[in-house]
Amino acid sequence: MKKGFYTIMSAQFFSSLADNALFIAAVELLRPLDATGSQRASLVPMFALFYVLLAPFVGAFADSRPKGQVMLISNAIKVLGCLLMLAGLHPLLAFAVVGLGAAAYSPAKYGILTELLPPSQLVKANGWIEGLTIASIILGVLVGGQLVGPHLSPYLLALNLPGVHQPAEAALAVLVLVYGVAAAFNLRIPRTDAPLQPMHNPFALVQDFRQCNRRLWKDKLGQISLATTTLFWGVSGNLRYIVLAWAAAALGYSVTQASNLVGVVAVGTAIGALVASWSMQLDKAVKVIPLGIGMGLLILLLNVIDNVWLAAPFLVLLGALGGFLVVPMNALLQHRGHNLMGAGRSIAVQNFNEQACILGLGLLYASLTHFGLSAFAAISAFGLVVACIMELIRRWHASNLRWHPAEVERLLQIARSDPGH
Repeated sequence: MKKGFYTIMSAQFFSSLADNALFIAAVELLRPLDATGSQRASLVPMFALFYVLLAPFVGAFADSRPKGQVMLISNAIKVLGCLLMLAGLHPLLAFAVVGLGAAAYSPAKYGILTELLPPSQLVKANGWIEGLTIASIILGVLVGGQLVGPHLSPYLLALNLPGVHQPAEAALAVLVLVYGVAAAFNLRIPRTDAPLQPMHNPFALVQDFRQCNRRLWKDKLGQISLATTTLFWGVSGNLRYIVLAWAAAALGYSVTQASNLVGVVAVGTAIGALVASWSMQLDKAVKVIPLGIGMGLLILLLNVIDNVWLAAPFLVLLGALGGFLVVPMNALLQHRGHNLMGAGRSIAVQNFNEQACILGLGLLYASLTHFGLSAFAAISAFGLVVACIMELIRRWHASNLRWHPAEVERLLQIARSDPGH
């Protein structure tokens, strides 16, 4: 890997760590304001809101200037969200501001990979990026849980920082510093040779985005990888909160204790992601589709687990299947997107579809929670959705192989080539 790749990894690690710790702090801030739990469940779709609303613009923005600069600006927006939450803005609104920063960050983070590395290294690079992201999720939820927990928070409160009166607010002050570390790495991200593409007027950007979205959904490999990653992130994005709710209902855990189980899922995902990066090739990515069906069926088994000694290894296995599924599919999607429309725009299309799925499923879950849906019913619904839709995707790809074999083989041949960028 080129030297700049490790700088990108470091920046992503600290930014993602702060994002996930902030989620735990926001859950704790909302607890006294939220009797039904629907506001806490709404944190996930609020984070996804700007991914969807600004999708036509963030990809073009990422392609219009150096990616490191875009990531720096995005981290500054995340810091602003933290400060607004600390100043007393409603946590849901402040968390949406952090989501705005994340929406701008993502096309630059993934887009620079296709500018910096040849296609033959994309699966490995995605494995490392996803593995490190999962590691940051593990540490993020653990750090977030400890920052609001009874052991560490008294020491932070003893510092008597301005505007800090409760553990969650002390956690926010710490996370501003973590985002600062990520920004320091952003400054050292190298400028690639990829040409910058000028931004057009908003109407032209919306039209361009619609064309890019349509182009990727029509591509015989792009549509399969996009459908798979959209479903995976739509469900896994909401499972982060559902695991917290399930741990409280099935095991009687507090937020601090439940955050450890979210970390356990992430451990498994990191293992699966790294194994996939070592063993999978780009042109073999579609072979992992059956794992998605198995993952959906496994989710249903959470309803019969009420012992942490069974829950921990089960959640590791569940995460590992997800990690092994998403890494090659993500790499294939990036490869097709880069060939069809350019790095930043393709990642923006990917984010739009994935975050729209997170937003839709999250709003559905929050609404049902408001009307008394239990965590066990939500788990059953999510598991069945994953298994059924992954089976439909499997049949879709089988139909492409049957009716468009020459086109699929042509696209696979491009994936096997390594011309570099």
